[in-house]
Amino acid sequence: MKLDALFQPVSFGALTLPNRFVMAPMSRYACPDRIPTPELSAYHRRRAEGRVGLMLTGAAAIDHPAANNSPVLADFRAEAQPAWQRLVRETHDAGGRIALQLWHAGGRFNREPWWHPAPLVSPSGLGGPAFVVGEPLSDEAIVDLVDRFGRAAADARRVGFDAVEIHAAHGFLIDQFFWDRTNMRTDRWGGVHIEDRLAFALAVYRAVRAAVGPGMPVSMRISQWKEQDYKARLATTPDALARWIGPFVDAGVDFVNCSQRRFWEPEFEGSDMNLAGWVKRLTGARTMTIGSIGLDRDVTASFAGDRAAPAPLTGLVERFARGDFDLVGLGRVLLADPHWIEKVRDGRFSELIPFEAGAADVVY
Repeated sequence: MKLDALFQPVSFGALTLPNRFVMAPMSRYACPDRIPTPELSAYHRRRAEGRVGLMLTGAAAIDHPAANNSPVLADFRAEAQPAWQRLVRETHDAGGRIALQLWHAGGRFNREPWWHPAPLVSPSGLGGPAFVVGEPLSDEAIVDLVDRFGRAAADARRVGFDAVEIHAAHGFLIDQFFWDRTNMRTDRWGGVHIEDRLAFALAVYRAVRAAVGPGMPVSMRISQWKEQDYKARLATTPDALARWIGPFVDAGVDFVNCSQRRFWEPEFEGSDMNLAGWVKRLTGARTMTIGSIGLDRDVTASFAGDRAAPAPLTGLVERFARGDFDLVGLGRVLLADPHWIEKVRDGRFSELIPFEAGAADVVY
């Protein structure tokens, strides 16, 4: 395998990454009071020491009463920001680079049913298809949410993050505006066609960009699948995908994080290209691929407790060589082994550690 190309640097705005490997955003759900702990800082420091090119934090809820869906998920309200600043400083001291993923859960139900900090909010009062969770957001409330994303981005820059990512995937708030099953609006925030339902996400992007300036990279995470429906598809044709993602690329998004559960699966018939490959071909965007890379079991198997063994990287290297994507998102392999990248770089494949849910470094 010709892995050398994956260890070449790449620049986004004022940020240069030493290689193409990115730690995928993985929410840890291990922070009492929703404030980053010393253990979470150490978790990021270990991956920085392992030469991860860029780390994306797990979902960090913006400062809004209904944004977070767990009392133990670190969010980004004002009280949490000093702890995030310490985490960033510790990551930088180890030579790492880190991006904050800005998120709002929207109408997704809480992980802990007893925890209800505020009524759930969503475009049309729906948490999923035909699943009513409240009233549709008012125009004033939507404008306020856009402003809160912008303020969070400004705070991320002040705290010292190297980049920010907008979480627009997996059936959470921004994705609920994209999806016609959860956005039934007929005003400026909705409509019949996919391009009609981009207004909220575009407003969020513009607020974030205005807050961080032109040099700080801003990425956006997208997915076809939702937590409400693994088989959901916003774009069933390449044309629909271009109409969905093209406006964000035109607006200046630095790269698109294309979330799939299995990176090797083709997005459309007639081609073996995955989601990241199609987004790059159709829009010219820089893209990141993700989805069970380096393991022989997908993430749903791990949820069921299956052990995932190291898998060959041949298919990944071939797709990268033909230009399907620019970055490679790594999840469980880095949970199992913070030094996975160094071992792959040095050809020490026999030393790669399988992923097991009870492994020590998964917990911390």
